Amino acid sequence: MFYKNARIFCSDFQFHTGAFEVKDGKFGAVLPQNVPEDAVDLQGATVIPGLIDVHNHGNSGADFSDGDYAGLKKMAKYLAENGITSFAPASMTLPYDVLEKAFATARTLADEAPEGHSRLMGIQMEGPYFSMKKKGAQNGEYLKTPDFDGFKALYEGCGGLVRIVDVAPELPGAIEFVAKAKDFCTVSVAHTDSDYDHAKQAFENGATHLTHLYNAMPGIHHRNPGVIPAAAENPHVRAELICDGMHIHPASVRLAFSIFGGERMILVSDALRCCGMPDGEYELGGQPVFLAGGVAKLADGTLAGSATNLYDCMKNAILFGIPEEDAVRASTFNPACSLGVQDQVGSIAPGKLADFIVCRSDYTGRRVFVGGKEI
Repeated sequence: MFYKNARIFCSDFQFHTGAFEVKDGKFGAVLPQNVPEDAVDLQGATVIPGLIDVHNHGNSGADFSDGDYAGLKKMAKYLAENGITSFAPASMTLPYDVLEKAFATARTLADEAPEGHSRLMGIQMEGPYFSMKKKGAQNGEYLKTPDFDGFKALYEGCGGLVRIVDVAPELPGAIEFVAKAKDFCTVSVAHTDSDYDHAKQAFENGATHLTHLYNAMPGIHHRNPGVIPAAAENPHVRAELICDGMHIHPASVRLAFSIFGGERMILVSDALRCCGMPDGEYELGGQPVFLAGGVAKLADGTLAGSATNLYDCMKNAILFGIPEEDAVRASTFNPACSLGVQDQVGSIAPGKLADFIVCRSDYTGRRVFVGGKEI
């Protein structure tokens, strides 16, 4: 099937007006010279790749760490309906046996790939190798020093589905952990009180990701620069950003894109089980979370995560002044690269899975296609 008269976000990260083909669930020709007369006329609609959320804990009352298949499937359905056609659920700081169960559930959903649901393309192992001082909403009772053997057992137990593992580089054994784990997946610096030197050493030893930039890490100081400048200086490091309008001020969103550039930014939701749900009390890693007015907090007032999906985060970024092309790239291709699946998803290009969104230029009127089929 061909679609014509579309404003397409192409693999050069620019919009071009033209046509594209979908065949057997994948993209065929893009901007072909010859378009069949019976091609579907999209009447100038905007077409972008399906979004990819690499940091999502839950929605619709379900949390990945529950280890419940029905709940994880419910999450994947909600994500697809909201334009997030691939995702990597994020775990919490919990005992290994709890993580093992959750990871096995993820393996089942990834293998079954139910139609009309978001594709589970990996796992982000968020914890337990974190700083107590910067644990944020993570449960301090379950924090550990970096444990490569424990990580490897979890990795192998889910068939290598862990695509991102997080670590605070100042912890004992952290640099050695980074050097080993980098051969298995992306290593991210996260929930850290690290100084510049430890962070720089982690990036030099193979860490290439920064989990939720600004949050759960030291701020930039002119005499104690910390994690953020160390990440910015290394051209191989990409940085996540929660663009829900609560975690990060719009000026700091613009600053992040200015420092890292659109090619190194990744928008994430960090959404919790309260995403898509009414105000009330919920749970996160064994701790109560209270949602009020779109803001999720622990009982002590700590910001716990977001109640916003990635599609709305992308729209927020554009409203905050981020160039449209950069916001779309940060929600599609860049996260695909962090998961190592950019050859399958993340852009509209021949041979890739036909996951895409058709919408108006202001990103309203959304229609979502997974594998070329509208859901």
